[in-house]
Amino acid sequence: MAQTAAPSFAERLVQAALERVKHTVRYDPAYVVLDYPRGDVPADTGVCTDEVIRSYRALGIDLQKLVHEDMKRAFDSYPKIWGLRSTDKNIDHRRVPNLQTFFKRRGAALPVTQRAEDYLPGDIITCTVPENLPHIAIVVPATDGSATPWIVHNIGSGPRHENRLFEFPITGHYRYHPR
Repeated sequence: MAQTAAPSFAERLVQAALERVKHTVRYDPAYVVLDYPRGDVPADTGVCTDEVIRSYRALGIDLQKLVHEDMKRAFDSYPKIWGLRSTDKNIDHRRVPNLQTFFKRRGAALPVTQRAEDYLPGDIITCTVPENLPHIAIVVPATDGSATPWIVHNIGSGPRHENRLFEFPITGHYRYHPR
């Protein structure tokens, strides 16, 4: 009897992201005091970053802890958009620019292109949505059979699996598959 190969990290991340669309999540960007590590906002609330965080958590990767520890080591490398003078384990990992910096610092940054074939299932993209807001999503296979991948994200209506990869200007492309 032939053994089937275990799913790759990317395949497992895609499965975790697609599982997220089964949840009802009210878009709520409120600041919340979290446990640390593995803290999370209430399961029925969240924003785009929370879908990415929860998908990685399903694979045992705690971005809250990883981002917090990296920011403690290299605070000056992270954006100063919010006027913080030190790290904040409750919110730092929930900010798209911080996740972009973290992924870049981990060597996960890839070129941003307009070619669908460059975006593989399990990749992360960031983009700018109206009114000039940063957004983040996980690339997943298209369910309509097209060559252009879809994304799982929360843009205000809870987690969705949608054909919107190139709808907004892409600002970052990452392949973060830690060992």
